[in-house]
Amino acid sequence: MGLMQRAVETYDNLPGCVGKLSPGDREPFAPVSHIVAEAKINITINAGGQFVSAEEINKKIIIPVTEKSAGRTRAVAAHGLCDQIGYITPDDQKKYSEYLDQLREWCSSQYSHPKAKAVLQYVEQGTVKQDLENTGLLKIKAGKVENTKDMVCWTVVGMGESGGPVWTDQSIRDSWTDFYINHTVQKNGSTICYVSGDRAERATQHLKGVVASSVYAKLISANDKANFTYRGRFEQAEEAVSIGYQTSQKAHNALKWLVANHGMKFENRTFICWNPNGIPVPSIRSPLFSGIEQDQALKPDAYEREISRKIEGYKVNLPDSEMVVIASFDAANKGRLSLSYYNELRGSDFLDRLEYWDTTCCWYDNGWGTQSPLLFNIVKFAYGTQRKEEENARVEVDSKIVGPLMQQLLFSRIDKALFPVSIMMSIRHHADNLQIYSSNTRRSLLFTACAVIRKYRIDHYREVWKMALEPERKDRSYQFGRLLAVLEKAERDTYDDSSSARETNAIRMQQVYVQRPGYAFKIIMERVKTAYYPKLKESSRGYYEKLIGEIMERISQFPENEYDKKLSETYLLGYYLQKNELYRKKNEESEMGEEEK
Repeated sequence: MGLMQRAVETYDNLPGCVGKLSPGDREPFAPVSHIVAEAKINITINAGGQFVSAEEINKKIIIPVTEKSAGRTRAVAAHGLCDQIGYITPDDQKKYSEYLDQLREWCSSQYSHPKAKAVLQYVEQGTVKQDLENTGLLKIKAGKVENTKDMVCWTVVGMGESGGPVWTDQSIRDSWTDFYINHTVQKNGSTICYVSGDRAERATQHLKGVVASSVYAKLISANDKANFTYRGRFEQAEEAVSIGYQTSQKAHNALKWLVANHGMKFENRTFICWNPNGIPVPSIRSPLFSGIEQDQALKPDAYEREISRKIEGYKVNLPDSEMVVIASFDAANKGRLSLSYYNELRGSDFLDRLEYWDTTCCWYDNGWGTQSPLLFNIVKFAYGTQRKEEENARVEVDSKIVGPLMQQLLFSRIDKALFPVSIMMSIRHHADNLQIYSSNTRRSLLFTACAVIRKYRIDHYREVWKMALEPERKDRSYQFGRLLAVLEKAERDTYDDSSSARETNAIRMQQVYVQRPGYAFKIIMERVKTAYYPKLKESSRGYYEKLIGEIMERISQFPENEYDKKLSETYLLGYYLQKNELYRKKNEESEMGEEEK
């Protein structure tokens, strides 16, 4: 199946949601021949069409529309009942006549509704403008009405239990839909619907605004007769694609509802992930588990068990028979919306792929425990720039590049594609220059970089990388990373409170160290021995000398011609883990000292 079929299936499978604002949703689910619009003013009238009151409402409601009015920009096309001030006041006779003629046709048909007749009686009197002005809701400047585009909705009272707002009345929705389909849509003629495969009344226009931020952009459009939208292959637009009216309405309104309530937006790109039967699915951009959810940070083994437990919980409600649909939309320009990514997966496959990502793209930190970084954080640290310093420091990324990069990561997460090399290289490049970042940013950057590097090495080289220090690891870069952490810690141990903000020689020379580790190590070691070793306790000095000797012994086992070669990204794993181990031991020694006291 494709996007439109799954969207129609979603509409048909969720009758309890259609026409309602479900708890937790931002927008209601519009039925066929209706759209969601933001009403600014609510006018209350009685059953005889007499004005009662008016108030400011500022609320998203469901309103009846025609094909033309749902896609109107500058052309005159009246909505079915609720409309802008410019259409219900006689100032613009063309709009006013269009609105009244259509409403009269509805009210004189077999599908008429008492509330619609009450509205018609009131608007025909031509007093809407004066009534709004009397209530202070009409904004007039220099004799002109400034808020002619404000949407007006209706409440009809004096009809007993059937009275009330028109936008919540299911009977008036059904009345309009039956009228519009039987009086207008049938005139379009029937066709074979490319989505359902059945013969149905043809849609001549399709709804715009699937993505609210691109309000005029359409997924399906062929109105450019001057250029080459379809010409050259077809004589008429309907020869290129033909979709049934109700099918189009169902699909577009379902997509609009999904995007509005479950969409993830990054600049001009929007992602949605859903199950057509309405079963909740995990977020595709967030990890399955965060250490913040638990009182204690989880070690790697416990983390994997927790991920498995969560996956099993989801599989109870999302079995193999259920599908998960993932789509991405990109507004190429103001009038066109493209489907930039689409995939369908069985529920178990979808969950297994999320589990694989979260157990391969993750890292352990003594404070946070084991976690998988947010996809946005990967993008932010790979391509962002730090603004301000220390407590006020934050990393900002150009919003224009976020969408495509997020899509690359989603490919990798959902399709089990290889982790993008360019993203790994970029985040590694940033992590090679830690001295330009604040302490908090540095920690987050290192954590994210290590998770990314581990994922990259697993995907591209099938390597196994533990999230605990491996002193015997036969990797030259890894051992040089350990060495950098020891040199940094040895110097920092001599700092007092007044010098704690000063950078160590190891971090200041990090970029040189990455390019020529042997050369940089010699310089850093000489400085540490000369200036900082004398300040260390004898026991600490002995400990660091022994540890450096052990690491150098392992480095010496590699060919001599590789000694000063550029380090690979795995040096960051060794650096991070060795640094964590050094601080863990320091904390344990401090705790033991406190207990002895």
